[in-house]
Amino acid sequence: MPDDDPTPAIAVLPAGRGGALVAAVASGGGQVVGPAAADALVWTDHRDPAGLSAVLDEHTHLRWVQLPWAGIEPYADVVRAHADRTWTCAKGVYADPVAEHALALALAGLRGLDRFARAGTWTEGRGRNLIGAPVTIVGGGGIARSLLRLLAPFRCDVTVVRRSPGPVEGAGRVVAADRLDEALRGAVLVVLALPLVSETEGLIDRRRLALLAPGACLVHVARGRHVVTDDVVAALRDGTLGSAGLDVTDPEPLPDGHPLWDLPNAIVTPHTANTEEMAEPLLAARVADNVRRWASGEPLLGPVDPAAGY
Repeated sequence: MPDDDPTPAIAVLPAGRGGALVAAVASGGGQVVGPAAADALVWTDHRDPAGLSAVLDEHTHLRWVQLPWAGIEPYADVVRAHADRTWTCAKGVYADPVAEHALALALAGLRGLDRFARAGTWTEGRGRNLIGAPVTIVGGGGIARSLLRLLAPFRCDVTVVRRSPGPVEGAGRVVAADRLDEALRGAVLVVLALPLVSETEGLIDRRRLALLAPGACLVHVARGRHVVTDDVVAALRDGTLGSAGLDVTDPEPLPDGHPLWDLPNAIVTPHTANTEEMAEPLLAARVADNVRRWASGEPLLGPVDPAAGY
């Protein structure tokens, strides 16, 4: 921003997609300008790395870039190529709605609602308690923390697996990623809520699914490529997995005719743990807060580590 004007000058691009974010910049005390006059950029497109790269290559003076989603996979290469800039994403913004969705999928799977909803006739009873169950959450970020708060009334025995095994409120134990097998062994519910980076692709495969308690429930609200889809299908068919609640898949969108659509113990939701309607006011609040922080020199929320990729 100019030295004689404390108002942060922020570009919001692509302009046609960011009406609420334009208002958010103003709410945070900023002024929306074109990129040539801006000091920072709020990027509104979820999947246009080439467009963002072109803007940054042309406007080398832009010092801070705010991305719209928590996961930055489509932009990881752009972030690394422009690692000298300050990057933030929507990390933590959507944690509450995604955690709520994860809990809904968990209860549906454990209680057999997936099968009952498809039955069309009176069937034999089934289901198991979440109350007191051994639960493993893979990922220790905002979604995990929100889910832990939701799980508190169920008195679960929760293990969190994260890159750095520091304490996480509400978890019975926190272990490092190299102890994932140990954490999965005997779990009745496993929730995947971790970033997608090269070392976490295919993390959950046939061997690891076999470590879970017989008939366990897998809930996936992270990124589809964390799991080997064919192995999940096989585990659901042979009873290794009792149920799976998948808000993300590989491939995505899940094609018509894929076995997951027809398996009675699978619930697939079309990446809607956080919808546009839920996301817009939450992202707008984050942008407004970060614009205010940028103007006052405070640390920004949702910082991205270009080397780590999240």
